[in-house]
Amino acid sequence: MPDTHVVILAAGQGTRMKSALPKVLHRIGGRSLIEHVLRTAEALKPATVTTIVGHRAEVVRGQLAEQPNIGFALQEPQLGTAHALQQAEQALAGRTGTVVLLSGDVPRLSAATLKRLVDVHRGADAAATVVTATVDRPYGYGRIVRSDGRIARIVEERDATPAERQIKEINGGIYAFDLAPLFEGLRSVAAQNAQGEFYLTDLIAIYRRRKLTV
Repeated sequence: MPDTHVVILAAGQGTRMKSALPKVLHRIGGRSLIEHVLRTAEALKPATVTTIVGHRAEVVRGQLAEQPNIGFALQEPQLGTAHALQQAEQALAGRTGTVVLLSGDVPRLSAATLKRLVDVHRGADAAATVVTATVDRPYGYGRIVRSDGRIARIVEERDATPAERQIKEINGGIYAFDLAPLFEGLRSVAAQNAQGEFYLTDLIAIYRRRKLTV
């Protein structure tokens, strides 16, 4: 069985929380948001766990210091989600298998969803697999644009056309990636968007152009 490697994004400021505390350290049900994510990720029995820290990195590291088998990579400055994942390259150098990318502020994700994600990803021999959802009110989320039933690209709210904003299938922000083409693909992502950031979502269209399975 190929190895599974978990990468957790925890570099953002979370300014909408109106708090100096990093968003991932806010508590719910007796644990911080990111501790819930870490506990769920344990179901995958990952070979490695890498947390990408940035905003108040020392505070996040300190809170997670007693977590077993967890490594850290620093994103400084914070230039978007693709840039964040790139910071895990050194930690994963020489490794093979599947990278499962999680967000440190999504505590209600289930172990069953993660296991199904990995099973579907490996069963399809995919370069990338995306968790999506269909919602009645998709405002603010990246939209899943399909061609002939297959994911063609993901477009963020600010960059979407009026027609694309009518799409109700959204990006869940949870992915599985084959490690082999991942970091070379990330280096092809450009910051040509309303935010001026390196969007991880752009990797999907790059893979499709390269005839890789998504």
